[in-house]
Amino acid sequence: MSSALFTPYTIKNVTFPNRIVMSPMCMYSCEAEDGKATNFHYTHYTSRAVGGTGLIITEAAAVTQQGRISPQDLGIWSDQHIEGLKKIVQLSQEQGAKVGIQLAHAGRKAVLDGPILAPSAIPFSEDRKTPEEMTTDQINETIHAFKEGARRADEAGFDVIELHGAHGYLMNEFLSPLTNKRTDEYGGSKENRYRFLREVINEVKEVWNGPLFVRISADEYNEEGNTMDDFIYFANEMKEQGIDLVDCSTGGVVPATIDAYPGYQVTHAERIKKEANIPTGAVGLITHPLQAEEIIHNDRADLVLLARELLRDPYWARTAASELGAELKAPKQYERGWN
Repeated sequence: MSSALFTPYTIKNVTFPNRIVMSPMCMYSCEAEDGKATNFHYTHYTSRAVGGTGLIITEAAAVTQQGRISPQDLGIWSDQHIEGLKKIVQLSQEQGAKVGIQLAHAGRKAVLDGPILAPSAIPFSEDRKTPEEMTTDQINETIHAFKEGARRADEAGFDVIELHGAHGYLMNEFLSPLTNKRTDEYGGSKENRYRFLREVINEVKEVWNGPLFVRISADEYNEEGNTMDDFIYFANEMKEQGIDLVDCSTGGVVPATIDAYPGYQVTHAERIKKEANIPTGAVGLITHPLQAEEIIHNDRADLVLLARELLRDPYWARTAASELGAELKAPKQYERGWN
């Protein structure tokens, strides 16, 4: 019996060799606070490509300097970042992987000197900085920054762009009634709260024709937050706008206690896939090959995203292929020891 996990998957003009995805994970490894890729990044991402990961999505890249989560974040706010990002792409593609980038703005969760921005002037917690409420001009500037980030990602040669609408960062802050208390056209109803993301997608699509994903937090772990019906609405709107896949994570919008267990977020990906009729990615304590195989085999999601497990084992795809009886072509240099 063939393995579903190792079945190729095509979106637009891009075919992933398997359904295994490296989830974006902040590495906090940029030097001199300049947002430029370093030797660490070249080694880190290429190792997972050599190991057989089908799609590698690099860590959140900030579209503005003040949109960084930390001073050590990867950046894409300047053309000076293109060269280093292009090298990450080329090194990983040479080893057979497709490569994506997550475009992000930290919003009120930025831990930086100087002012930080958010839809509303509400701090994440008592010990965190109070953000400035964004003006309409600042909203428009940020939307344009996402467009420019997408243009740079295209120039760097990425195969996929993912917009970071999860984990309590800026896009998520606009979507959630917990963090968006605006009274203008960007706040209030779910239609208005979606407006920022809608406008970002429209702008990005002017300069990007490849696969476009959005990561969401499909559970806010708060009774006053968005419901699953709200997320189905958002997913339907994204589908209408031409988003190719919804990457379903949870949490991070407000402080919360989360009961995390293996596959605890998969049901969100499954429900959005079926009710919004849009491809989804499942993420969250997916560690074992049979677990990942079950998700794809039973059509609960279209891709599985691994995070910490790929930190522990850059060759997880090889481990999975061996356990599932699937064929995974070895790098020529490793053929003597691969099987």
